[in-house]
Amino acid sequence: MTRYSAGEIEAKWQEAWDTAEIFKAVRSADKPKYYVLEMFPYPSGRIHIGHVRNYTMGDVIARYKRATGHNVLHPMGFDAFGMPAENAAMASGGHPKEWTYNNIDTMVGQMKPLGFALDWTRMFATCDPEYYGQQQSMFIDFIEQGLVYRKNAVVNWDPVDMTVLANEQVIDGKGWRSGADVERRELTQWFFKISDFSEELLDALDGLDDWPAKVKLMQANWIGKSRGLQFAFSVIDGPVDRIEVYTTRPDTLMGASFVGISPDHPLAKQLEREREDVAAFCAEARKGGTTAEAIETAEKLGFDTGLRVRHPFDTSWELPVYIANFILMDYGTGAIFGCPAHDQRDFDFATKYSLPITPVFVAEGDDETTLTEAYVPLKTEKVRYVRGFAGDEVQTGDDAVNTAVDFCESNGVGQGVTKFRLRDWGLSRQRYWGCPIPVVHCDTCGVVPEKKENLPVRLPDDVTFDVPGNPLDRHPTWRNCTCPKCGAPAQRETDTMDTFVDSSWYFARFTAPRADTPTVMEDADYWMNVDQYIGGIEHAILHLLYSRFFARAMNICGHLPEKSKEPFNALFTQGMVTHAIYKTTGEDGRPVYHYPEEVELRDGKGFLKDGTEVTIVPSAKMSKSKNNVVDPVQIIQQYGADTARWFVLSDSPPERDVEWTAAGAEAAAKHLARVYRIAADIADSPISPNPSEDEALLRAMHKCIHDVTGGVESFGFNASIAKLYAFTNTLAKSKAGKDAKAQAAKVLAQLMSPMTPHLSEEIWEMLGGDGLIASAAWPQADEAMLVDDTVTLPIQINGKRRAEISVPKDMTKEEVEKLVLAHDAVVKALDGGQPKKLIVVPGRIVNVVV
Repeated sequence: MTRYSAGEIEAKWQEAWDTAEIFKAVRSADKPKYYVLEMFPYPSGRIHIGHVRNYTMGDVIARYKRATGHNVLHPMGFDAFGMPAENAAMASGGHPKEWTYNNIDTMVGQMKPLGFALDWTRMFATCDPEYYGQQQSMFIDFIEQGLVYRKNAVVNWDPVDMTVLANEQVIDGKGWRSGADVERRELTQWFFKISDFSEELLDALDGLDDWPAKVKLMQANWIGKSRGLQFAFSVIDGPVDRIEVYTTRPDTLMGASFVGISPDHPLAKQLEREREDVAAFCAEARKGGTTAEAIETAEKLGFDTGLRVRHPFDTSWELPVYIANFILMDYGTGAIFGCPAHDQRDFDFATKYSLPITPVFVAEGDDETTLTEAYVPLKTEKVRYVRGFAGDEVQTGDDAVNTAVDFCESNGVGQGVTKFRLRDWGLSRQRYWGCPIPVVHCDTCGVVPEKKENLPVRLPDDVTFDVPGNPLDRHPTWRNCTCPKCGAPAQRETDTMDTFVDSSWYFARFTAPRADTPTVMEDADYWMNVDQYIGGIEHAILHLLYSRFFARAMNICGHLPEKSKEPFNALFTQGMVTHAIYKTTGEDGRPVYHYPEEVELRDGKGFLKDGTEVTIVPSAKMSKSKNNVVDPVQIIQQYGADTARWFVLSDSPPERDVEWTAAGAEAAAKHLARVYRIAADIADSPISPNPSEDEALLRAMHKCIHDVTGGVESFGFNASIAKLYAFTNTLAKSKAGKDAKAQAAKVLAQLMSPMTPHLSEEIWEMLGGDGLIASAAWPQADEAMLVDDTVTLPIQINGKRRAEISVPKDMTKEEVEKLVLAHDAVVKALDGGQPKKLIVVPGRIVNVVV
């Protein structure tokens, strides 16, 4: 082949890899194992360039580890259940199953041309009955171990689609698809007891040394450990005697202005049954999201119940009791006291309802107690308490909390309690396209787990989506079954599992994807843990937290070894691939977005084919709605897969965003074509030894091996590529003989092979490499060749750098002085005279004072 033809080369070597089955993972005691995994994709129908970046990073690691003698597991699957498939079925009249599997086929067809070193024999989708049947089996194990239970809970209910919505699907209080006002409805739901593991999940973060610090902090904040005080206000002439309150800031108790209770608090529900005005308020308050984040952004509403409570340290001090829409029932006790002076939410609430605002502390050295907004210093910041429990003292909030707890306990007011923000994981979803919950409802036996021999409980295919709601509820026969316990007629559970369940154990299933049990302990013990996990920062909390819980639960149930309670040894969160947005303004004044291929760039400006100039928004997140997506299939067809791989790795550190540009892709393609030409020229050149130049090239080669290896091992892929660019230039300019150049070119191909595997295979073959480069051992840097025997010394004349000189490292000071005085620049400056001073700093610099 006389020129670089990416299409021919890439198809050729992909076939060779497939024929040799070199990426098929098989247990072996002869090599250390390495498990690299990227977060698996949802089968939306098309991969995007962000997928390419994510999977290429994992592929670089997989290929490198394979070359360094590891037995590598690098699998791929699809997170395939969820609402988008049902929505597509509603829109098209099709079926979620057909839509999903068609999309999987399409995406696999788009991914394989990228040449990823994946073991495709292990591929599965979470909607495969073989997968979700084992998930059902584990669910039954979890029930037996007390890890899952059923209770009433407040959920987001869409009254039009008649389904529970995840918090992310509630937008401005409305269902994301129907646009209907979301209700907070109480339903019977299934829960995983993740809260039992709060302390363990929090403490174990300290041992995750190879996780990003920001991810560990996000998880710690989500778990939310806090020490506070739980106590009760006594109710004056009310339907109950006490209102239990939990607070993390007992030091502000002397600034209490009101008591607030959740609309779902037992007292609120009792009042709701008795009073229409309370019922109307509670109904309004239940509209909107159920998370702390959703409630925090909503307008703060309160209803004065007319009830009053006594302050525990002053019986003449009465506080009003409000029902408030910003208080969650499932955190603490569902009741709070408000201290408006030191909480902005309480300040806004008190201002709205004309309640007192009484400061408890002021800034150190400040006497001002009139506030125009809440004063909320850090808990580690020192302030002066004017109404504290230790007198008028300067303390940090942390110290004052401890003082307040001790004071309250010693005076019989409540007790110190440690609580966690993390709540149990509600997994019930009222929809069809998900894993059926494997229980039946029997009039005699109650809720009974299905027998394992009857698994999987398969989804019926004959369902329709012409009516809102869960098709399983209205299927004529699917619900009907026999009680596994007594044999009487019973009905199946129609709720399906949250799709987070599917993705919380898939990494373990990859170790034995065809087993008739969730895992095979021998395989799990060999392949687990995941040595390197790669994925987006958007999954830093829930997916990773749920996976950590699942690994512990699977260990308890005998499906994972003890060592795998933390399943991911190292985590890397990659940045996005961005692209400029091109837009014009339509006749209706709305923006019109144009695809990149519709725009011609000239001198930093963009123009449509008719000459219309477009507005350019640089470095924007790729979005189908903004038409600034890049289709990898088109890139592969135009430039080749290696160009796409090289570019997404080369332009930015992998943890940062990278902007895809046509010019950048074209430059990458030109560079790869240049590498091919250099190798081809070396292969075709006659034998021409040149020992005087060989050593310099081989020294540069070993330095490149050292630097590229370090870059790959530290995820510095862009730094490694920068070294490869430099070494390519060195090789192109070198006057070394053919043997040295061929050796250097083969090493260059090896160092590039994790990034550009197809081109590297072609060069390896061209230069007579043995076997496949994908199976070749990684080159080793010779430490002796990394030691440079010479040093370059700058020569300064009267303080200005005028020249430089290369000398042996061990040259004496006197010999350096002789060479400097003989240098043309120094001779010219001295003009026949002698220097006033000649200062040699060995190994650093020479100063000549004329």
